[in-house]
Formats: sequence, C-alpha cells, structure tokens
Amino acid sequence: MTKLLQYFHPLVWIILCGTIFTRIASFMTMPFLAIYLQKELGASPLLIGLTLGVAPLCATFGGFIGGYLTDKFGRKSVIITTVFVWSAVFIGFAVATIAPLFVLLNALNGLCRSFFEPGTQALMIDFTEGNKRRRLFSVRYTAINIAAVIGPLVGVMISTLSSAVVPFIITATMYALYGLFLIFLLNKYEMRQKMLAAGQSIQHIFRVVLADRKLLLFLAGGILINVGYSQFDSTLPQYIQLNIADGVKLFSLLIALNATVVLLLQLPISMLTEKISIMKSLTIGILFFAGGLMLFGLADSYWLFIVAMIIFSTGEIFAFPMMNAIIEEIAPETQKATYLGASQFKNIGGFIGPMFGGWLLIHFEAQLFFVIGFAVLMSVPFYYRAFKS
Repeated sequence: MTKLLQYFHPLVWIILCGTIFTRIASFMTMPFLAIYLQKELGASPLLIGLTLGVAPLCATFGGFIGGYLTDKFGRKSVIITTVFVWSAVFIGFAVATIAPLFVLLNALNGLCRSFFEPGTQALMIDFTEGNKRRRLFSVRYTAINIAAVIGPLVGVMISTLSSAVVPFIITATMYALYGLFLIFLLNKYEMRQKMLAAGQSIQHIFRVVLADRKLLLFLAGGILINVGYSQFDSTLPQYIQLNIADGVKLFSLLIALNATVVLLLQLPISMLTEKISIMKSLTIGILFFAGGLMLFGLADSYWLFIVAMIIFSTGEIFAFPMMNAIIEEIAPETQKATYLGASQFKNIGGFIGPMFGGWLLIHFEAQLFFVIGFAVLMSVPFYYRAFKS
C-alpha cells in the first residue's frame, strides 16, 4: 500500500479522489436525464437527443478554449472558477420546469466539463513522470468507474425516497464543496506547469493544432467511437423503456454492471495492454465495443442485455484509457491542456450520436444498434492511418 501511494505525487492522488467525489455527484443525475425528461416533462425523443447531444457539442469547442486558457493563465484559476459555475448549472436543473430550458443548461454543463477535465488532467500530468503517465490515465479511468458504480445507485435511492429534483440539488452542493476544498488545496502546492510563451495567441495555437495530421486522424476515429458510446445515455434507456418491463430498473443495473466490469477487469486487461501495441489494444476494444452494441439490438431479455453490457464494457477497458494517453504523448510540453482540450473535438460524435440514434429509434428501431455498431467499426481505418503517419 505504501509503494502504491508513493507511485504518484500526493496531489495526483488527491485529484483522483476528487474525481471520484465529483463523478459520483454527476452519475447520480446525468445517466437518468433522458428518463427524467421523458417521464417528468414529456419530452420527445428528438428533443431528448438534442438536450443530451448539446453538452458534447459545447465540449467540442469549449475544450480547446478551456485548454488554451489553462495553459495560458494557469490550472488553478480555470479549475476553481469552473467548478463553482458548474454548481450553479445543477441548481438550474433542479428549478427548471420546461424541457427546452434543459438544452441551455446541458450546454453549460458540457462547457463546464470541457474546461474542468483538461485542466485537472494537465495538473496531474504536471506532477507525474513521463513513464508513469500511461498508467495515470488507466487509474483515472478506474476512478471514474468507481463513481459510476456508486453514483447511479445513490441517485435511484434518493429519487425513490424523495423528489426527482433532489439529486440535482445534492450534485450542486457537492461541486460547491469540492470548489472550496480546491481553493485550499491548490494554494498549498506550487504549480509546476510550463506556461505558453508570450505572444502565442489562441488563433496561432488553433492553427498549429489543426496542422497536426496525426491528431486530426485520432479525432476522426474518436468521433465515430463517441457516436456509439453516446447511445448508452440517450437511446439505450429509451429503447429499454420501450421494450422491457420496468426499464428504469434494468438500465440502473446496466450502469452499475458497466462500471463493475471495468473495475474487475481493468487491472488484468491493463497489464495485457502494456504487452501489446496501442493500436492492437484500440482494435480489440473497438471490436468488443461494436459487438456489444449490436447485441443490444438482438436482446429481448435481462440476460441478453447483461451479456451485451459485459462485452460493451470490455471494449471500453481496452480502448478508452488509450485515447487520452495517445493525445498526451503527441502534445508539446507547453500545450498539454490545449491538446487535451482539442481532443474534446471528438465529442462531436456525442452530439451527432443522440440525435442520429433518436431518429433511428423512431424510424428504424430494429436496425438501430446494428447501424451504430457499424459506425464504430469504421473508426479502425482512421487509427491505422494515424499510427502510420
């Protein structure tokens, strides 16, 4: 245990624990947003798709801006400001009474995440040696999934015992408390980041990033993967609600199962992926990921949905931690947050996915997950070209 704790800097472990804390808050609410809009406000599938898709759309553009500001003005100020704005957004979710307002609120939610995530990741990179950074992203992914096990279960319990808006209020409170803690914590440590040189405007950095062909190919592959992953929070709960009795219960189980599988298999699979190339790990992950999606389209019972989720989750373990690790490796030292922020451009798939999935759900329900699974498979050629460039 002592060796484990010494592997990363204390600040890194604290941020990882903070990741669990804030993600528990998020997982109490956001996975159920589609169901909340459907049941409480009577929103249509297309409006639900727009609401869920607008967050990654804002993250697509906000991530680059947030990353640039973090590299330019420092991790501390951007992280702390963002977390308090984020708290206010969840208060908005709690008091909003009309479905269209959720489009604006979720846009702000996506924008806050796109500022906060590159900043905290870059902060941990600043305090982590180069040979430990690939492991760092795997541990961070595990931390997120610890929260994904706890958060939805807590959210269901709170919603059962009280009003459906209470989880939003609790989430807002948790973000505010974390912000106060960060004010104390980040003043305790001297920041180590390598700042952008004077005169490097956001327009200049944007041109530099767009000229990086390898990055653009990685982003194209990531967009297609995110088209598939976005169905988890958007069309999958609606599909289950339409086809399975007590769909909310099954979807809650699948969320917890997804995180549990990742927690159980993360260590053995990460040990395996360290012995094979990143491209092989990505390809294996994409094949499992697409296979799980297609099996959702065949499932007509609890057990088939459970098997599909296990396959889907195994694909995540192989592929997802590698996606940020790749971006960190190709990023210049002074532009870590900018590149991590630019990697948010892959979230355009998260904007297209829910609306495309919502349209397929209305017109081609039986073919929905086969079409999406095929789109995910199409990411493989982009990754192959990126590694060869």
